[in-house]
Amino acid sequence: MRRLKTDILILGSGGAGLFAALHAQAAAPDLSVTVAVKGLLGKCGCTRMVQGGYNVALAPGDSVERHFMDTIEGGKWLNDQELAWTLVTGARERIRELENEIGCFFDRNPDGTIHQKAFAGQTFDRTVHKGDLTGIEIINRLAEQVWARDIGRLEDHRAVELIKTSCGDAIAGVLMIDMRSGGFVFVQARAVLLATGGGPTMYKYHTPSGDKSCDGMAMALRAGLPLREMEMIQFHPTGLMAGPGTRMTGTVLEEGLRGFGGHLLDGAERRFMPDYDGLAERATRDIVSRAMYEEMHRGNTAPGGGLYLTMRHLDPDAVKAGFKGMVERCADCGFDLVGGLVEVVPTAHYMMGGVVFAVDCTTGIAGLFAAGEDTGGVHGANRLGGNGVANSTVFGAIAGDTMAASVAGADGFRDPDEDAIAAGVERCRTPLGRPPGDLDEIRERLSELMWEDVGIVRSASGLERAGAALVALETDLDAVGVAGEDLVYNLTWHEWLDLKSLIVVGRAITAAAMARQDSRGAHFLSDHPETGDLAASRFTCVRLEGGDMVVRTEPVRFTRVKPGETLLADSAAE
Repeated sequence: MRRLKTDILILGSGGAGLFAALHAQAAAPDLSVTVAVKGLLGKCGCTRMVQGGYNVALAPGDSVERHFMDTIEGGKWLNDQELAWTLVTGARERIRELENEIGCFFDRNPDGTIHQKAFAGQTFDRTVHKGDLTGIEIINRLAEQVWARDIGRLEDHRAVELIKTSCGDAIAGVLMIDMRSGGFVFVQARAVLLATGGGPTMYKYHTPSGDKSCDGMAMALRAGLPLREMEMIQFHPTGLMAGPGTRMTGTVLEEGLRGFGGHLLDGAERRFMPDYDGLAERATRDIVSRAMYEEMHRGNTAPGGGLYLTMRHLDPDAVKAGFKGMVERCADCGFDLVGGLVEVVPTAHYMMGGVVFAVDCTTGIAGLFAAGEDTGGVHGANRLGGNGVANSTVFGAIAGDTMAASVAGADGFRDPDEDAIAAGVERCRTPLGRPPGDLDEIRERLSELMWEDVGIVRSASGLERAGAALVALETDLDAVGVAGEDLVYNLTWHEWLDLKSLIVVGRAITAAAMARQDSRGAHFLSDHPETGDLAASRFTCVRLEGGDMVVRTEPVRFTRVKPGETLLADSAAE
């Protein structure tokens, strides 16, 4: 086993990870900073796939208080209000840093001000963007800055276990697999950032790329950390329905299309969203996804089983100019976004839940920090479109600053628990040498049961059924082997590891959903459709204890505003 040392180890190279690396290196240039990524830096992760944009209160008439209230009301009052306030205030700093220091070019108005477009669930058009390719712009520029600095990179390195000290009170490092050789690597670090992103690819239709498998959350569960609001899985209403047998199905067609005036139609080409909500297509993602699910359940579908998105009633030149990337993507799949109909389906997109963390990005384990989609509490029960990349950059920067300060004033490296390293290696080697089985069949079973029983609309009986099925599925996976001794880029082995993470996180999602007895945001129970008393709101926390998922609930602390109140600009503490 190779052994390496770095002062600060960052797991993940999305917006959170790269911002953290840059801020840590700037704050403490003498410290060694290393970014470890499952693929290639700048070429993988969810931030790169962001199309829509970045929410920030910049324009006259808007305010951080208004952005905050939209975030809290969109989150159905489950948000940690201090985290939400940090998001909306920090976004102003980060957007200027992105333009003036990182080098991003965002779209401008004729007068030179930043252009901001409409996104659903917001009372103001505040989404900054680069056409419909915002994530590529942000990640390309961040990656350039990382490459230009003395920041270490471990590419094609998969993190598989958080290794604590022998007494278990602090992080000592991370066990990894070097995918290029198949060998294990232990990276000893004085501070570790968990920024691997979410990625609910355990669902039949999903947005993230196949490399996203919730590894960070799975590692956090095994390390004993609590995960907050794991029942809250966001389904984006407009995932491309590219047809069977292609990974393109589920790829997002950005929310700005509906904000621009796009309509959703059923199989008979009838517009249906006004029947469900006064905001029609500009309602929040949970409302639109449930309406689409209902239409699909009734059989009012297009030939592929989805529904239609159309822009044909709008100015074709404006659609081409504003959504170049979307027009080209649809054309690649045989659809005419400008003048025709595009078949779409709700798609698992984002995880509002994640590791419990503080405003300074610390967690319950000393030396372990978290930021981005690996964390819970910022978004509550529903994330506003455009708040995701803001979350990653805001808290990534905070994490970098916090880690640099904590390491600069701390003692040396902590000794790892060698037994934990050995156990982590043994866990990962479980399938090696065993008779091979059908991993595709296990993945199909997983995606189908999550979609049907833990998806857009849930029931108590369905969740109970899913809980038992997931335990059985994990047992079946453990019996499946991986053929061959060659572990160099052994994708079958990594598929097994992906499924191991997805199943354990799927169990956490299901357990948290079973514990929530009311419908709230992205969690909708057909047998309990009512929302409980907002003033008595509680959030879920799930832990892995002795192989079982244990859930408790805690009251939401309304630290800035209570249900029924509005945070006014002249009364808010800056």
